[in-house]
Amino acid sequence: MRQMAQIRENMLTARFEGAEAHPLSGRSPDRGAVWIGWLMISGLTALFALWIGYRLLGQPDWLNRLPAAMRELLVLLEGAAAFTLASVWAALWWRRGQRATPPAPAIDVEGLYALSPAAFEQYVGDLFRQKGYKVRVRGRSGDLGVDLEVTQPSGKRAVVQCKRYRQTVGPEAVRELYGTLIHEQAAHGFLITTAEISAAARAWARHKPLTLIDGATLVQIAAALHANTAVPPTR
Repeated sequence: MRQMAQIRENMLTARFEGAEAHPLSGRSPDRGAVWIGWLMISGLTALFALWIGYRLLGQPDWLNRLPAAMRELLVLLEGAAAFTLASVWAALWWRRGQRATPPAPAIDVEGLYALSPAAFEQYVGDLFRQKGYKVRVRGRSGDLGVDLEVTQPSGKRAVVQCKRYRQTVGPEAVRELYGTLIHEQAAHGFLITTAEISAAARAWARHKPLTLIDGATLVQIAAALHANTAVPPTR
């Protein structure tokens, strides 16, 4: 039990270059905090719009009496504020669209194994999309050992290997993933399988930027994500 708890903790605290990222956790951000963020950016945008309206329409005399250097600095600050607000709004709407991804169905290990290799890759990709990642499917001939390429909104990139196996995954597969991660110059690597993962494989991955997710854990993650994103029935 202690080992399983440690495995789950490692999975849920995978790090991209030291920045904590919960790649497939079923937990979603606190809604109160999300609404506070939206209100703050809305308030700042309204204040900025009021200031621009005051300056352009009101044309106050005190602005014209400012030194030329101060007026130039004010224009630069206004431009920087406009760019920052536009970037934040774009990021918020992007995340909103990502959260709209339909939840992947929750299925058991046998159901996962019944998927074709391509369908399994697509299923795992859908789980990452539900957590706000940009996903690119690369599982084809010449993919250089990368089935999925996932990118956080921050731009940090990870590679994913999806292994629809029945036999236990050993350290050889983990070493292959680590070599692929270095070759791709990615921040993190994920090995996601329908099978069990040996203790030797987990020991080899320890203290490396790798996350290993076995079939049983993947089922739990998918179920948690599905429960978290499913629309509650109306009464």
